[in-house]
Amino acid sequence: MILAGDIGGTKTVLGLFDPTRGSSDPIREEVFPSRNFGSLEQILERFLGNEPIKIQAASFGVAGAILDGHCFTTNLAWELDEKELSTALGTARCKLLNDLESMAYGMLYLPETDLISLNPDAGPRKKGNVAVLAAGTGLGEAFLFWDGHRHHTIATEGGHTDFAPQDVIENQLLRFLIDRFGNHVSYERILSGPGIYNVYSFLVERNGTGPHPKVAEALSRGEDPSAVVSDLGLTNSDPTSRETLELFCRIYGAEAGNMALKILAVGGVMIGGGIAPKILPFLQNGLFLQGFLRKGRFATFMKTLPLFLTTNPRVAIIGAAEYALGMVAH
Repeated sequence: MILAGDIGGTKTVLGLFDPTRGSSDPIREEVFPSRNFGSLEQILERFLGNEPIKIQAASFGVAGAILDGHCFTTNLAWELDEKELSTALGTARCKLLNDLESMAYGMLYLPETDLISLNPDAGPRKKGNVAVLAAGTGLGEAFLFWDGHRHHTIATEGGHTDFAPQDVIENQLLRFLIDRFGNHVSYERILSGPGIYNVYSFLVERNGTGPHPKVAEALSRGEDPSAVVSDLGLTNSDPTSRETLELFCRIYGAEAGNMALKILAVGGVMIGGGIAPKILPFLQNGLFLQGFLRKGRFATFMKTLPLFLTTNPRVAIIGAAEYALGMVAH
């Protein structure tokens, strides 16, 4: 069997796969609340139980930086190590991937029906480098490098690079965030769940309107204000919330375009993560694409790049499973 996992701060998804059936058809797949366990090994023990299962290879996408086969998870007090996991699982083939590496790899195996095009004038997908980014709890970014025969995943911490404003309002947003967070303002301060509320707070101050009563109520209850802002914007119930989603999408598109230029992503730019499906109408209204295309002398080139969004929630575990299958094949 192949063992694959998608490990996040909120949930851990584990799956067993038969190598002859591929990643789209797991033998068994379960979701565990990550914070209810002290380690991944505890979840693996619960998942595998006492069944006599021989693991040929295992691969886990983890929310955190992987250094020399070792990872301290970003939003959990877990420490993961490839050698220790190999011993626990009884297999010499065990790989930790950054969660966006895993998602990026999974993007290669999605059917066209799982992809929504955001660039109607783009040409067909070519064999070449691919950029992947996903806004959720944070902002994840990864690349797929094409060597002429196959793709290789490249992890990054690109979500923590400097936010680059493009107009007067974005300059004002940067100044607002500097006052709040200090001299380094990353794209993740904007393009994430908490980032939506950061943008909303800026616009409330700029417009002098005060927060919507439902946002204020969420804050008083200790609930997530970003989810309320998104709902108000999507239902057109609050002008500031709608403006928030518009500004969010324009900056999201701009950063997607930045990634595409850095690696000449003729293989496409892929958008994943939990936020995109929830605000899909705003991603499709042209502002995301406007930010993506606004690249000066390279605007014409940007128009040719395939730009897709996926709503498939299994893409990360599909990627982890395919990576493990590749370890067996090679």
